[in-house]
Amino acid sequence: MSLPPVETMRERVVDAAVGLTSELGWSHVTMAKLADAVGVSRQTVYNEIGTKAGLAEAMILRELDRFMGVVSVSFDAHPDDLVGAIHGASQTVLELAHGNPLLHAVVSATHGADTELLPLLTTHADSLLVVAKGVIAERIAPYDLDLGPARLDAAIDMVVRVVLSHVMQPSGSPEDTARDIAWISERVLR
Repeated sequence: MSLPPVETMRERVVDAAVGLTSELGWSHVTMAKLADAVGVSRQTVYNEIGTKAGLAEAMILRELDRFMGVVSVSFDAHPDDLVGAIHGASQTVLELAHGNPLLHAVVSATHGADTELLPLLTTHADSLLVVAKGVIAERIAPYDLDLGPARLDAAIDMVVRVVLSHVMQPSGSPEDTARDIAWISERVLR
């Protein structure tokens, strides 16, 4: 029987930051509150994270990694069905987004609740798109598609942007939205 992995100090600090951000709002997150929540000194928090901007980046990158992980699982589950992989990845991402407290805090910031949190989204938006599109491009490569590089890039961009749009402002259930995204993708990828 193997033991569960031990969380690093950095992971504990990021976990606490997500909790505080979700509970109090980003503007109320301080290194002192983080230190209290984790049970360490402020200096330890600074040593692990650096600045508040570094903390924001760590939180975003961790969440992005979680989202890309569920995308990879869906593609692994559909090695011969690209539309099925897109459907599964879209649905899982939308379901994960629905219950994600950090994402909820970011979205509420875009609607006026805590405007200091908005830079978490806008500062890293380009890099988030680049990472997401890179993961999708890598996962699509094994599928036999009759698209040139420019058309394939456009199709990937479309899917990623539509999913992210629904992550930020859902217009239907994850199931219905994923089905619609898969339907559009099937027509584009033919």
